[in-house]
Amino acid sequence: MEARRVEHQMTEKGYVPVYTTAVVEQPWGAYTATDHRVWESLFLRQREILKGRACREFIDAQDAMGMGANQIPKFDELNAVLRETTGWELIGVEGLLPELTFFEHLAARRFPVTWWIRRPDQLDYIAEPDLFHDLFGHVPLLMNPVFADYMAAYGRGGVKAHGCGPEALAALTRLYWYTVEFGLIDTPEGLRIYGAGIVSSKGESIHCLESAAPNRIGFDLERIMRTRYRIDTFQKSYFVIDSFDQLFEATRPDFRPLYARLAGQATIPAGEVWASDRVFQRGSGEGWLADGDV
Repeated sequence: MEARRVEHQMTEKGYVPVYTTAVVEQPWGAYTATDHRVWESLFLRQREILKGRACREFIDAQDAMGMGANQIPKFDELNAVLRETTGWELIGVEGLLPELTFFEHLAARRFPVTWWIRRPDQLDYIAEPDLFHDLFGHVPLLMNPVFADYMAAYGRGGVKAHGCGPEALAALTRLYWYTVEFGLIDTPEGLRIYGAGIVSSKGESIHCLESAAPNRIGFDLERIMRTRYRIDTFQKSYFVIDSFDQLFEATRPDFRPLYARLAGQATIPAGEVWASDRVFQRGSGEGWLADGDV
């Protein structure tokens, strides 16, 4: 099927996302010199910004799979490395996928990557996930065996949740948002970024670690599933995992009893902090310390 660019639509009701189920071949030969320059500019800028900010696993994985700045990577070349390493593969898509379709792809270890890349005037912001967000931000950690297993488990959980009603889907979406998209990880070197929505964004990469405005809260599955989020501004809260193993273990239980328990509870505003939260705050040496650390 021929690839075509699908973006959001602006109507009298405002922003309306466009969903598509089509899987397409990456039209690599159709990328223009401008497309490749946009990739190069974004890649070089983000790799510089991510020094000392992104987790080691992300940088190492991106290097190991041969992703570079000189041209838009070819999906088939990345797939050869991914399949051998963790059994994942990339599939080209036109844009946003319906929830169930997305879950089914993840469960089968297929990661959808939008084939088109933003225009030069969209370097700092674009409403829809494009190739740079998907490929630069999401794909490298699929080289990490534990994170790769977490993503497949999330897909399987999404297929189950789809039959549990809209509240279950909303809770599971919050888990994806606060981990896969906007997650932080506590490392021996300090807090680091692993979420794709952060590593692919210049502003969010700086804001999440260096701004005094957002909360940085220790990972708590139920807390995350109840916490609302905004898509049109920097995050008010980030959740911090101790390791990718912790993240994967959180997906092992059957979530159906959890959904039932959450159904009777109110959601939590994104910027709210509870007394029971493990909050990370800067110490006197400008390092990050969680409540209870000495």
